[in-house]
Amino acid sequence: MPDPRGAYIPALKYSWLTALYDPLIRWTTRETTFKHRLVQQAGIAPGQRVLDLGCGTGTLTLLTKQTYPAVTVVGLDGDPAVLRIAQAKVAAAGLAVTLDQGLAVALPYPDRSFDRVLSSLVFHHLTRAQKRRALGEVFRVLRPGGELHIADWGPAHNGLLRLAFLGVQLLDGFTTTTDNVRGRLPALIRQAGLSAVQERTRYPTLWGMLTLYSARKPRIMAECPARPGGKRFPS
Repeated sequence: MPDPRGAYIPALKYSWLTALYDPLIRWTTRETTFKHRLVQQAGIAPGQRVLDLGCGTGTLTLLTKQTYPAVTVVGLDGDPAVLRIAQAKVAAAGLAVTLDQGLAVALPYPDRSFDRVLSSLVFHHLTRAQKRRALGEVFRVLRPGGELHIADWGPAHNGLLRLAFLGVQLLDGFTTTTDNVRGRLPALIRQAGLSAVQERTRYPTLWGMLTLYSARKPRIMAECPARPGGKRFPS
């Protein structure tokens, strides 16, 4: 993910830790449970197009394709090292999945090109300004009625989980993670123009409270004054 100075931050902050990403996430975040739940709650229909935003090593991308074989799945990440791992996993699985290199704040896709956008453990790497830009890009590429489904860190709800989340903040930075732990992500999603924003479920983990969210792009776009960037959003 890009940092405030424009440099790219690998998933575990340091490139030499990339090889440890899969086992660390698997062992410490209840990955199988929360990713299956995220895919299930997305309710994807045959023929739809799905974007895995910040796909990392491709675990969620592959799970989505395995669960819904009759959909088109695209994974996007800015880190070429994790994409190489993802490409090897896709080749081993023998599934038709597209992997692209790019950033959440400038998606390389046309307007209204996806029915679902999924994202796992990405938004806590972004500053508030980057979160807003990324969510604006999600709004742009979603078709009317399309949905966003996010799994990321949320409010801790007790002192022990809040203490556990300090480990994430020390690794990934307080600037990017504070909005998550203070419960601001739903408001930022609404500000991007998405509606029906919900917290769907929570999973306590060794690193804090992992929370699943969902939101929808309205089917009917009401006319209202354009926001910065010339885009119109529902009133």
